Amino acid sequence: MLVFQALSPLLLNIIQLIRVGTVNILLSFQTQKYGKMCTIYMGRKPMIMLNNMQIVKEAFVQNGAVFSGRPFVPLLDWITHGYGIVMVTYGHAWKQQRRFALHTLRNFGLGKKTIEERVAEEAKYLISEMLKQEGKAFYPIHLIMNAAANIICSVVFGDRFEYDNKRFAKLLEILNENIRLAGSPVGQIFNLVPFIKHFPGPHQKILQNANSLFWFIREAVEEHRKTLDPENLRDFIDAYLLEMTKHEAKEDSTFHKDNMIVSTADLFLAGTDTTAATLRWGLIYMMEHPDIQERCHEEIVQVLGFDRSPCMDDRAQLPYTYATVSEIQRCANIAPLGGIHQTTQPTELQGYHLPAGTEILSNFTAIMTDQEHWKHPNTFNPENFLDEKGQFCKNDCFLPFSLGPRVCLGESLAKTELFIFFTSLIQRLKFSWPPGAPPPNMDGVMGMVRSPFPFHTICHSRETTH
Repeated sequence: MLVFQALSPLLLNIIQLIRVGTVNILLSFQTQKYGKMCTIYMGRKPMIMLNNMQIVKEAFVQNGAVFSGRPFVPLLDWITHGYGIVMVTYGHAWKQQRRFALHTLRNFGLGKKTIEERVAEEAKYLISEMLKQEGKAFYPIHLIMNAAANIICSVVFGDRFEYDNKRFAKLLEILNENIRLAGSPVGQIFNLVPFIKHFPGPHQKILQNANSLFWFIREAVEEHRKTLDPENLRDFIDAYLLEMTKHEAKEDSTFHKDNMIVSTADLFLAGTDTTAATLRWGLIYMMEHPDIQERCHEEIVQVLGFDRSPCMDDRAQLPYTYATVSEIQRCANIAPLGGIHQTTQPTELQGYHLPAGTEILSNFTAIMTDQEHWKHPNTFNPENFLDEKGQFCKNDCFLPFSLGPRVCLGESLAKTELFIFFTSLIQRLKFSWPPGAPPPNMDGVMGMVRSPFPFHTICHSRETTH
């Protein structure tokens, strides 16, 4: 295993890991020069980078328990106090919370027709809101975030929020700001010198925003507590409140109010920004490739007509559209390094000894642009997911949700949302750049996810052409 230590000064390492354009170039360069494993340094801290599919599977699947830890991240600990699901290390608390969340989300529709119907209904609201701006340039981030948030809100809170709800709009705004700040140099510097939490600065905004989300959830919890009916559970919060009562006498229980608040926030955050960012990238790719947008529209209308809402069963009859959605995910690459892992005990990987506590990054950029596994690795082309007969074909190197025990908790929901939202939008609307719009910066902005730079779009109803 070679050591990648060029550009080792602290500040330069931070810049390398935060600037997306630099990240993508760096990750590709590492694979070409250093092979399947290498070490990078964050200041003086070594991290192991896994650069191909074979070694990622060996670590995260074949040795999943050993490689499923999470490192201590001062910024997140400052905010969550070690509670929640996403960044909790592998152990009893994480297992209890994740198992309960998966079971409960499935009970409330994940992977079932009921959730598909909710997404299809929300897509109609989204299209209606976009058509209010028909023919005019508008900034779509709020509408798309509100639509994505409403799906997870219907499961977690038992309700959706109107697009003109000012309080919810503000909540989405601070959510987006926190995701950007936490992954920016502000967040990284905090993690290196956490004692700055005692001083004023932009990092205080992160805590302020997080507390606003927690208060929003606490208010919802109190409302649920007053009207809870154990025989008629409405949503995730109801189920969690009931679970807390069942575990009151158990000493090793992790079901308490603080964990409920942070776990709910984890679901809300994970279920909103990742899907919304991918859909925004989807609009950019469709405006950049109008021929692909038209081909998707023609296929959709041929199968569904103009009025029938799509469902997941339609994927088999919409191979080009399904391939386009997958290609958007591949090229959007919203988590180029995946979530950071940590070894839970001493282990070996490819013959190298790794002590307990070794931090592991997965190079999804390299894997999802591997020339040996993709027909068009460096260009946006749905053919990457189509066989010679034009039918959709899976690719083992397609890892937008990671893999192993730490695979994305909301993978099923995200797949449903992306396919139904995208198909509904392209069925009913045509998107184009405003006249004179500059070429988009495709590097994106790296926060906790890789998001597109702010952009405006113009939409027109397809109804007049049918």
